Amino acid sequence: MAHGKRFRQQYGKVQRDHVYPPAEAIGLIKETASAKFDESVELHIRLGVNVRHAEEQLRGTLALPNGLGKDVKVAVFAQGDKARDAEAAGADIVGADELAAKIEEGFDDFDVVIATPDMMPIVGRLGRVLGPSGKMPNPKVGTVTDDVEKAVSESKAGKIEYRTDRQSIVHLLIGKASFDADKLLENYAAVMEEITKAKPASTKGRYIISVSVATTMGPGIAIDPSLATEAEILDAAPASSGSAPSEPLVEEPASA
Repeated sequence: MAHGKRFRQQYGKVQRDHVYPPAEAIGLIKETASAKFDESVELHIRLGVNVRHAEEQLRGTLALPNGLGKDVKVAVFAQGDKARDAEAAGADIVGADELAAKIEEGFDDFDVVIATPDMMPIVGRLGRVLGPSGKMPNPKVGTVTDDVEKAVSESKAGKIEYRTDRQSIVHLLIGKASFDADKLLENYAAVMEEITKAKPASTKGRYIISVSVATTMGPGIAIDPSLATEAEILDAAPASSGSAPSEPLVEEPASA
C-alpha cells in the first residue's frame, strides 16, 4: 500500500528495529501526529493467550485517569423510571423497540450501548449488528444493569471496554494527540496495569508479547513490553525521556 509524503516523513522518525521505553514512545507519538485534525492515540497489545479457550479470553472495563478527550455517545435501552434516569445522567439516545428498529436500519451514531436486564430480549436480536463492533451490552462489563444512571455517568467520564480479538490482540484508544505527554502516559500505564492484573490463571509462557502505539494517521511505534505495571512505567518515565531506544525488537514467530 502506497503512503503519502507526510506519512513517509513521520515514518522516518521511528526506528523500526527498536522497542522504545513507554515515555519515549509517547513523546515520539506527539512528534508523529501531523494531521490537520486531532488524531486519536491507539494502543495495540498482543497477548500470549489462546482465545479458543473461554477462560483465556479477556474482557473488562477500566476508567482512564484522563479520559479519552472526546464526547462519548451513549445509547440506552430502558423504559419508565430507568429511561428517565438515563436521560438525567446524560444519555444521548434512550428507547426500546423503536431504538432497536432504528439500529437494525443502520443507525450507529453511538459509542456505548447500555441496557436494563428487562430490555435484553429486545437487544438480543441486535447481536449480529452490535456484536462485531463490540457494542453488545454485557453484564460482565456493567453495560447490562438496573443502575443505568451510574453506567451512563461512568461511560461519559471515560470508562472504556477492552477485549481480545481473534488474534489475541487488545485494541484500545488511550486519548488524543493533543493531550500532554504525561496524561497520555498515565492513561497508557492504567491500561497496562489492568491488562497485567487480568492475566488468566491458565495462561502459560510469555503473557504480553508485544505492545505498540500509533496515531490515527501515523506509523506504529513498538514499546518495551517488559514494563507492564503502572509503577514500573511511571517510575521509569523521567529516566526514559529523551533516552536512546532500548533493545532491538525481535519478532515472535507466528503460531501454528
